[in-house]
Amino acid sequence: PLRGGATAAQRSLGKGVGIHYTDTATIMKIVEPVVLRPLAAEWETVKAAIDKAKGVRKKDDLYLGFRERLAAFRVLDPACGSGAFLYMALRHLKDFDRKVEEEAKALGVTADPKGQRITPQTVLGIEINPYAAELARVTVWIGELQWQMANGYGVTRRPILGALEGIENRDALLNADGTVAHWPNATVIIGNPPFLGGKKLLGALGDEYVRNLRATYEGLVPNFADLVCYWIEKSRHHIELGSSHRAGLVATNSVRGGASRIVLDQVRSSTRMFSAWSDEPWALDGAAVRVSIVCFGENSEATTLNGEVVDSINSDLTASDYDLTKAASLSENSDACYEGGQKYGDFDIDGSLARRWLAAPINPNGRSNRDVLRPYFNAIDVVRRPNDRWIVDFGSAGTEEEAALYEEPFSHVLKRVKPGRAAMKRETHRRYWWRHGWVRLSFDAKRLNLKRYIATPVVAKHRVFCWLHHSAFPSNLLDVVARDDDATFGILQSKFHELWALRLGTSLEDRPRYTPSTTFETFAFPAGLTPRDPASDHNSDLRASRIGEAAAKLNELRENWLNPSDLVKRVPEVVPGYPDRLLPKDLASAEQLKKRTLTNLYNERPTWLAHAHRDLDRAVAAAYGWPEVLADRAQPENPDAADRKAAEEEILKRLFDLNQERAKAGR
Repeated sequence: PLRGGATAAQRSLGKGVGIHYTDTATIMKIVEPVVLRPLAAEWETVKAAIDKAKGVRKKDDLYLGFRERLAAFRVLDPACGSGAFLYMALRHLKDFDRKVEEEAKALGVTADPKGQRITPQTVLGIEINPYAAELARVTVWIGELQWQMANGYGVTRRPILGALEGIENRDALLNADGTVAHWPNATVIIGNPPFLGGKKLLGALGDEYVRNLRATYEGLVPNFADLVCYWIEKSRHHIELGSSHRAGLVATNSVRGGASRIVLDQVRSSTRMFSAWSDEPWALDGAAVRVSIVCFGENSEATTLNGEVVDSINSDLTASDYDLTKAASLSENSDACYEGGQKYGDFDIDGSLARRWLAAPINPNGRSNRDVLRPYFNAIDVVRRPNDRWIVDFGSAGTEEEAALYEEPFSHVLKRVKPGRAAMKRETHRRYWWRHGWVRLSFDAKRLNLKRYIATPVVAKHRVFCWLHHSAFPSNLLDVVARDDDATFGILQSKFHELWALRLGTSLEDRPRYTPSTTFETFAFPAGLTPRDPASDHNSDLRASRIGEAAAKLNELRENWLNPSDLVKRVPEVVPGYPDRLLPKDLASAEQLKKRTLTNLYNERPTWLAHAHRDLDRAVAAAYGWPEVLADRAQPENPDAADRKAAEEEILKRLFDLNQERAKAGR
């Protein structure tokens, strides 16, 4: 069976947040703890009472009471698609009902409740796609008929399929008038609602729908939370009202951080998360996706995280005795890390054209095109090989008349950018069509006083940092730090910051995401070496010198591996002031260089790279005043996995304590 989205804007089968397959193993990670385990525990209690009861009538009454409660049990999937979750829940509930009947007879019960207690009416669903909703009804009936035949009941009903009014074809979040959609009362809520990042809602669902959605759920679901969070919040609310007892939902694993995690904060504050899987693989349209599974509500059984018993589950789906969701942004880290710029138009040009314009005669304003041309870098240029792309950048304040004085770059933007900008919704994008759509003014002001700055991909398999020349334009797929000292670079590239970023960040599919707010601004740098401390202080600090030396060595070794002198030739840029170009010496060299990327280097992690990181991490540990052996224990090369994990947890606990201490002091 397939899984369906449940939004009014999603009408077509298999598109966008539409219908997708959910595997059996994933479904059972919800059905077992939410549906079956509590019922089994209750039945064990009833069995013990039956066994102790005196007289057949007392035994029968206890048994009939439980079977009546079982008959009233209802399972709701409010994003049911074609019924995979409902099919599994029905089948296992029927198996359980049969088991109860057999075990009761063995205990001397004589009462016969006359008929099966679990039927297709036990399961309820909501699905916006009419085809999927009808398919869900058929799926449930097929499950019922299969079970009857497998258990010797035969199929005698006419017609074979009946109506299932409990599976409704409608929107699960909003009514047609924009008010909150009603969900039927149900003992438990399960399912796999659609995932859609908060920034993609407008494009996928439309302005009017999203405005209504956000207004209706204002104060309950943050505006930029993932779409799945609306199902989590509605489930939490039903449990709070007492109209449901438990819920279990599949969510994107980004629910553990950012705006989405606020919904799990609310779940944790009003009820109990009793089972969760924090980061599970899942297939979506052939892509590798990571999901989280969250079960919450009334439950007296042991709490489990990733299959292991724990004391409690934090809202970032960890079980640490320190709660990283409480990590605060530190003022000493503010205004240092930024998202790259966003163009909103085809300002790009290739390197050959940029060099032609750089060599062109002076413009009518007496200025060179150098004023408005910058090398362009995105995440691919960092983790693979630079693509030699440039960008036209007229700045954030210049007028159209001033831009037009740079003849060839302006002509390019007039032809390539203006037509697209004319159709954009935002008035400033239409009016100032020659400017980039989103400019990082504070960062641009700082980079002009730097020789270089630090960059890292927003999303990447490995958390790597690199240097970019101050003239480079970073895309919004890079996060950048306005520092040019080796010590800051080394601290960010250390194991300490990597662990923090992995736990405080979210992820896209199976790749961790870095953000200026959650992963950088919350990170406690060694005292005296924070981003606000001037570079001159770093130069006079022996701790910073040691970190800087190790960081510079690591960077030198990486660059030598990426661009070995026997494969690469250095060519000065056509106009001084830009970084030299690194070009393959010949075609054979070009082929070899294709494999020399940061991603491949960190996939292999050769011994020399491991040694360089170990030396850097020891220097950073010493700067914190922590044992250097702590850094050694946390290295991937530590063969003792348990010891490595313990060291990682100790590092995170120490960093969290520093964060809380500085936040309390207003730093």
